[in-house]
Amino acid sequence: MAKIKKGDLVQVISGRSQARGGDRGKQGKVIEVLVDQNRVVVQGVNYVTKHVRVGQTQRGTKTGGIETHEAPIHVSNVALVDPETKKPTRVGFRTETVTKDGVEKTVRVRYAKKSGKDL
Repeated sequence: MAKIKKGDLVQVISGRSQARGGDRGKQGKVIEVLVDQNRVVVQGVNYVTKHVRVGQTQRGTKTGGIETHEAPIHVSNVALVDPETKKPTRVGFRTETVTKDGVEKTVRVRYAKKSGKDL
């Protein structure tokens, strides 16, 4: 089970501070998780400009130019945000037994280490 998943609220914990033009301290939702590269794409963080070749769609409208979008950052540079305190926290796992229709099942649950709340 992954510590950070798509849709989680995370905070950037390393890099240049916002006063120096960086993203440290910014919070955003995870748009995409790139498991094989150990990277995540966070909404509103690590904007880069990309030059796209000018082309035409089938309707005849022009596409391309300079676009800005989020680039992936390494998983170690972000921390999950505690739902209770809204501050970064570590992630823990605990096993719980859930009874459904008379059948017991053991399930791994993610929780915030600072507050103990389930994620």
